[in-house]
Amino acid sequence: MIGTLHSVVIDCPDPRSLAAFYSQLISQPIVSASDDWVAVGNESDASAPRLAFQLAPDLLPPEWPDASRPQQFHLDVHVDDVDAAEQQVLRLGATRLPGEGSDFRVYADPAGHPFCLVFDT
Repeated sequence: MIGTLHSVVIDCPDPRSLAAFYSQLISQPIVSASDDWVAVGNESDASAPRLAFQLAPDLLPPEWPDASRPQQFHLDVHVDDVDAAEQQVLRLGATRLPGEGSDFRVYADPAGHPFCLVFDT
């Protein structure tokens, strides 16, 4: 083994607010924070991968589904009840985006990064 996944890092103009959004979305606490870096993860398992947010003040957010400003990455978040989860993420500041399949719906986080709510059909 060469290594293990430590963090998935997302550039954004406001790390604290985007970390708060994802902290609620994935039910994990903020485990570290500074002016330009905030991490969300498992407090009891330091070896578990974290989701981190890095300051990028001039970030141009992706435009879904415009290939000239691609999504760069996206997260799939598994949910049991997609309709209930949709209402919760919209209240947190997400935006519904065009496109969906039989087992996923597409959204943007408050900084414009796409993510999907995935569910069993």
